[in-house]
Parts: sequence; C-alpha cells; structure tokens
Amino acid sequence: MSDWFRVGSDGRVTLTLHIQPGARKTELAGLHGDALKIRLAAPPVDGKANEALLRFIAEILKVQRAAVSLKSGQTSRRKVIEVDGTTTTAVAGLERP
Repeated sequence: MSDWFRVGSDGRVTLTLHIQPGARKTELAGLHGDALKIRLAAPPVDGKANEALLRFIAEILKVQRAAVSLKSGQTSRRKVIEVDGTTTTAVAGLERP
C-alpha cells in the first residue's frame, strides 16, 4: 500500500494530498513525496480551491460529494481528505496520472 493513503477500520479511506492551486487545469500530477499531487484550476481564495478539490476527488472516485471531507489543511497546500464509500483499488489507481 502507498504512503499517501490508508484505510481505516471503518472502511473510510484517508488521503494525503499536495495541492497546487491556480493551475492551468485541474488534474492528477503523480506522487509528491508521501503525498499525491493534484493541480487545481481554482484560486486559493475564499475556500474555492478546497471546494474544487473535494468535488474533483468525489468525481474521480465516483462517490457523492457528501462522502468526501477535508480533515486538515484548510489553508495549507498539504491536505488530508477522508472518503467514505470507495475502494482501495479505485484510490490506488489515482497514482498514475
């Protein structure tokens, strides 16, 4: 298993992400140390990048937006996200942009 995600005993998956806001387009960018790097087109203003990130994660993992929550890193590039209702296989597939 990768260092950037882990599965809890309750089945929820915790993701460690490195975010680059204000990018040209929103996309996965591969591994960045012990985190998965994501480029976001949204600016880091008024929580827009955080909301765009949560929507992007929900979309690529095919879960409802309500199943994705920001656990830490509200104002940081390094964020910890929790996802309910996804599989380890789906998450592991994100590593390859």
